Amino acid sequence: MNHITRYILFLSAVLFVSCVPTKNLTYLQKKDSDALAPAMNPVLAKPYRLQANDIIHISIKALDQKLVDMFSISNQQNASPSGESLYFSGYTVDDHGNIRIPVLGSLNVLGYTLEEVRVMIESKLLDEYFTKEATIYVSVKLAGFHYTINGEVTSPGSKILLQDKVNIMEAIANAGDITQTGDRKSVAVIRQLPQGSEIHTIDLTDISAMQSPYYYLQPNDYVYVKPLPQKSWGTGTTGLQSVTTVISIVSLLTTITLLLTR
Repeated sequence: MNHITRYILFLSAVLFVSCVPTKNLTYLQKKDSDALAPAMNPVLAKPYRLQANDIIHISIKALDQKLVDMFSISNQQNASPSGESLYFSGYTVDDHGNIRIPVLGSLNVLGYTLEEVRVMIESKLLDEYFTKEATIYVSVKLAGFHYTINGEVTSPGSKILLQDKVNIMEAIANAGDITQTGDRKSVAVIRQLPQGSEIHTIDLTDISAMQSPYYYLQPNDYVYVKPLPQKSWGTGTTGLQSVTTVISIVSLLTTITLLLTR
């Protein structure tokens, strides 16, 4: 029976390390000693600057709408900015950083913020085509916030959210949350920059993650959630699953031991 005792002790240790602790599943915990301090964190999101292959939605309005319809893609004003219409009714930033607007022609927007593009278009319209009395109103938005998420999430794949800013918590929630076997302490964000790719990891169990410059995503970011060791061990993520696995192994080893000692 000494063999059985050793097996039980060994498998009990496996049971202890195989369960995923609650602290590894809870987001944004306050881990410093000042637990009573309010959880106030500065917003570090910077205005997004347009890059090649971005798609933007431009809306031009005036008191007499017929006067400005010629500056818009056909039926764009009435198009719903969702689904496939984002691709067909938007303006794509080409490899040289330009967009082509009817009548206005080619405009370079590479590295500009959306507000800067809005001011540029509005100024060009007022300088060359209209007076202030026309009451020109220009709106410039990203044609959906696109990102890709993969790994240990419920619904991996490419996603589009109809909002200007998206933080990593919203992106994960939109993908159905991280599974129990996902590593919340090391979520990777891969960002394409003009000079190349940049990879950064965030510990989402620590509230200080909100101070990371990667907490707010940028369009076309790639988020990857790697699995915990428990998944490869196959011993279960909850206590019940682990106990069931251990009991099965103990029963098997007991049977083998009894057969060998006969």
